[in-house]
Amino acid sequence: MADARDPIPADALSRMQEIQSISMSSDGKRIVALIGRAGAEEFETSLASWDLENLERGPTVTASGDKMKFIQASALKSDHIFVVGRQEFTGPLAGCGEGKSIGSTKTFVIKAYLTNADQSNFEEAFAANVRATGVGEATQRCLEIAGSAQLVNGLPLDPENVIVSQTDMASFQDRYYRYNLRTKQTELLFRAGGRTSPGLFDPRTGDLLTRTQLEPVDGSFEQRVLIKNGETGEFEVHDNLTRRINDRFEFNFVGRDETSGKFYVLTDLFSDLVQARMYDPKTRKFDDEPLVAHPEFSIANIILGTRPSDFNKVLGYTVAGMNMETTWVDPQLAAIHEGLKQAFPGQLVNVMNYTDDRKKIMFSTESHRHPTRYHLLVDGKQVLPLGAERSGIDPNDIGDQRWVTWTARDGMTIPGILDLPAGWTPEQGPLPTIIHPHGGPWSRDFGGWDASGWVPFLTSRGYAVLRPQYRGSEGLGRKLWLSGDAEWGQKMQDDKDDGAAWLVQQGIADPERMAIFGYSYGGFAAAAAVVRENSPYACAISGAPVTDLARLGNNWSENRLQRIVQGVTVKGMDPMQNTEKANIPVLLYVGDRDVRTPSWHAENFYNAVKDKVPARFELIPDQPHSFPWYPRHAARGLALIENFLANDCRMAPGGASRAAATAATH
Repeated sequence: MADARDPIPADALSRMQEIQSISMSSDGKRIVALIGRAGAEEFETSLASWDLENLERGPTVTASGDKMKFIQASALKSDHIFVVGRQEFTGPLAGCGEGKSIGSTKTFVIKAYLTNADQSNFEEAFAANVRATGVGEATQRCLEIAGSAQLVNGLPLDPENVIVSQTDMASFQDRYYRYNLRTKQTELLFRAGGRTSPGLFDPRTGDLLTRTQLEPVDGSFEQRVLIKNGETGEFEVHDNLTRRINDRFEFNFVGRDETSGKFYVLTDLFSDLVQARMYDPKTRKFDDEPLVAHPEFSIANIILGTRPSDFNKVLGYTVAGMNMETTWVDPQLAAIHEGLKQAFPGQLVNVMNYTDDRKKIMFSTESHRHPTRYHLLVDGKQVLPLGAERSGIDPNDIGDQRWVTWTARDGMTIPGILDLPAGWTPEQGPLPTIIHPHGGPWSRDFGGWDASGWVPFLTSRGYAVLRPQYRGSEGLGRKLWLSGDAEWGQKMQDDKDDGAAWLVQQGIADPERMAIFGYSYGGFAAAAAVVRENSPYACAISGAPVTDLARLGNNWSENRLQRIVQGVTVKGMDPMQNTEKANIPVLLYVGDRDVRTPSWHAENFYNAVKDKVPARFELIPDQPHSFPWYPRHAARGLALIENFLANDCRMAPGGASRAAATAATH
C-alpha cells in the first residue's frame, strides 16, 4: 500500500470552519466574514468586519446569540452588513416549506438581518413596513421558516439603494423593491406572480430589463421571455426565445452592453454545451458566432465590472471544467492573476473582488490538497492573510486528482473525478475503492478542495475515490443531462457500475474491495446498489437517501412547475419495491432535522432489508439535510463511514477483503 500519507484526523475535517462567507462591500470600504469558534461541538460563529482603511485595527467581531446562529454574511455599502441566522425549531409548519403538512416537524427558522459597521444594532432585513391584515401567527411563523426577504441586486454604483424581494404575507407572492439602506424607504419595481418572474435588473439604474412568463400549453407550460423596449417602455414577447419548460433550454441573461444594447446570454440553444452569446433585442437575433465558447465544457459566467472605473465592461469569463477557471481579458487583472498563480503554484487562484483603484485585491487559493484560504493583495506587493477555512491539513497526506472518462455499456461517454492516495503507484497493486455519486441529481462535482471532507478523509486512509458525473448530471452538456430522465436506478446506475468496472480494468480498483457511498440522491444510488443483482460492491453507505420513488415523484416540490419539469423525470427502479433482492450490507444514516429527505426514507428501507443483509440505521440528532452542519454532525458521519468500511465491509487498506475473510472461515 501507499505509505506516503497519514490519515487526516476526523477532527481536522469536522471542526468549525475558521472563516467562511467572506465578501467585500460594493464601495470597497469593508470586508465581512463569519469566523468559527475553535473546538466548538455546536455551530458557533461570529460576525467579523474589517475596515480596509484601518486594517491594523483588526476586525470588529460579534458572536452569534445563544439560539440564533449566523450562517451567512455579506458586505453591503453605506457601512451596512447583511447577515443570515438560523435557529432550531420544532412545531407545526402550517403547510409552509419542506416537511410535514400536519403534526410537528423538526427544522430550522431562517432570518435575515441588517447591521451597521460597528455591529451595535441588528434589525430584521428589508422587513415589510406593516403587517398584513388577517395574517395569523401560524402564517407569520411559516414566513419566518421559509424566509420572507432576500437581497437581489446590490446596485454597485448607487450609494444607498439595493434591490430586495419581500414575500407578501397576504398573497404569498414576491414583490421586488428598490430599498434605501439609510431611510428604509421602498419603491415597488415588480410584482411576481405564480407564472411571472423577473429576469435581469439593470445594475446601473435598477430598472427591470427582462422577465419571463409561463403560459399553459397542452398540459405543460411554455416559457416566454419578455424584453423591455427601450423606446416604448413596454415588455415585448420574443417568440424566438419561447420554449417549453420540459425542453430545459438555458437562457440566462447576465448583462447588457450599454453601447449596442445587446444582451450577454448564456445559452445551450446552439450547442450541447452552454456558450456565451450576444442577443440583439431590436433584430431579435443572436450573433452568428458565440462571444465565448469552449470545446469540452460550458461557459459558467461572463464577468462584468462593478466598480466606477470598469463598470459593465467585460473583464473575463469562467469555464466550468473540472474546476471553475477564470480567464481575464482585462490586461491589468490578467497580469495580477498570473502573478498570483506564480506565487501559489499548483493552486487555483480566484480574484474575488477589488477596490476601484485596484490597490487592494481580495483573492482565494485552494487545491484538492489545500483547503481554501483568503488573502488581500495590497499595492500589488504585500499579501495579507485573511484566514483559512481549515488548518492542520498536511497536503502531503493527499494524493492526485484527475478528470477521467469511461464508456458506459450503451456507448455513452461518462466523465468523472478520480482521487488517489498519496504515494500510490500501479506497482503497489489495486486499491480499495469508493464509488461516490453526487447529490441532486441535477448537479455536478468540481475538483479542488472537497468542502464535505469526505474525499480527503477517504484518500488519506488509502482508498481511491471515483465521483461519477453520471447521466442526469447538470452542467456537462444537454445530452448527458437529459439522458438521465426516468433512469433512476437504471442507466444512471449503470454509469456508476461501469465506472467501477473501468477502474478495475485500469488496475486501480480491487474488485473484491469496492463500496458505493453517496448522500441525498447519492444515498438513493447507494440504496439502489443494495437491491441490484450482480452488484460490484462489497457494501453500500447511504446518507440522507430517498428510497421510495413513488412517493418522491408525487411530492417532488410544492411548486407545480417544478413537479412538471423535474418531478416527472423521477422514475426508474424503485428500491422500496425491490427490497427482497437485497444482497450487500448497508449503512443508512440521516439527520432528524432533515426535511429534504425525511428519515422515513432511510428507516423504512432499513426495516425492509435488515433481515436479509447486515444493515444499520443511524438517526443523527439535530442534523439538517444540507450544510452548514454542527461539528458533531460531521464527526459522527465520518466515524460511521470509517467504521462501516473497516468492519462490516472489511475494506480497510492493508486488510483482507470481505470475500477472502469469508472464505478463510469455511
